[in-house]
Formats: sequence, structure tokens, C-alpha cells
Amino acid sequence: MIVELLFARNQSALAEVERKYGGWCRAVAGNILTDPEDARECVNDALMNLWRSVPPERPKSLKAFLGSLTRCAGLKRYRDSRAEKRGGGETALALEELSECVPSGSTPEREAEARELGRAVNDFVMSLKTDERNVFISRYWYLQPIGAISRRFGFSESKVKSMLHRARKKLKERLIREGIYDGK
Repeated sequence: MIVELLFARNQSALAEVERKYGGWCRAVAGNILTDPEDARECVNDALMNLWRSVPPERPKSLKAFLGSLTRCAGLKRYRDSRAEKRGGGETALALEELSECVPSGSTPEREAEARELGRAVNDFVMSLKTDERNVFISRYWYLQPIGAISRRFGFSESKVKSMLHRARKKLKERLIREGIYDGK
């Protein structure tokens, strides 16, 4: 129904999206950013991007589409603020953990390889058992803290850390085996 309102360019659609998904979007942005005001601004950016994207896009899942827009807005704001001042935090830690098993650097060749990397990572994530997949996505897509993941799924923090470590190791091995990453 909300997507239909968006297609009709009915501005009440944004109020409906905010009512239904606003809290969830603020949580997604809050996992990336430490400042609640920045998180609120990211949600506003995501809503504006949603308005600009639908139509022509017709998302299969409005929540997932909006989550992706929010995550992108949060990561952009995080990178922008990090360029201004260096600092730690949960986002930096999660991205650092994942950096050990994916290639970095941007060149024209890397851009072409990025699609293949995305396919390989997606295939890998889909091959994980449900609990492993949920923990992996919570940490590396939604950038949730270990403690929050532990509480959400009822695992100890050490089990979550162990699951993530094993998953990163398997991902790295798979990317090396497929020739996407040289392991360096």
C-alpha cells in the first residue's frame, strides 16, 4: 500500500513510512553513527532518497530497500565525519574485522571486480546456516555491536565472536579459492 502511495506521488506516503519504519531506520543509522541527531538526519536522507527512487523502482521489500538506503546514508555520513576527525567506535571495529577477508583499494579494475565480489559474498552469506547468516548480517550489514547481537539471538558474546571469526575465515578461504582475493 505504501509503495502505491509513493507511485501516486502522495506525500502522505512518507509519513506512513516514518510511522511504520522510522524507529527501525533510526536503529540502523544509530548502529553506524554515535550521534542521535546524525542518525535522524540519515533517516531523513533515506526518506528523501526513497521519494526520489520510487518510482521508477518498485522494491520487493520496502523495509529492506529503506534499510539499504538508510545504511548507505549512514556509511556516507560516517566516512565524511571520519575524514574530518579520526576516531574509533563500533562501525570502525566491524569494518576492520571484515577488511581482513575482502580486497581493498579502488581502481578501474577493482570497480569491475566489485560486482563479482558482491556476487561471491552474497552466495557465501546465503550458504551459511540460518543462525550464522543472521549473526553475520547483523554485524556486517547492520553494524550492530556484539552485545546487541548476543542479546537478540540469545548467544553469549564469546559465541557470537567465535561465529563471526569462523565465518570471516570461511569467507576469506572461499574468496581465495575463487580467485577473487589473493589473501594479502
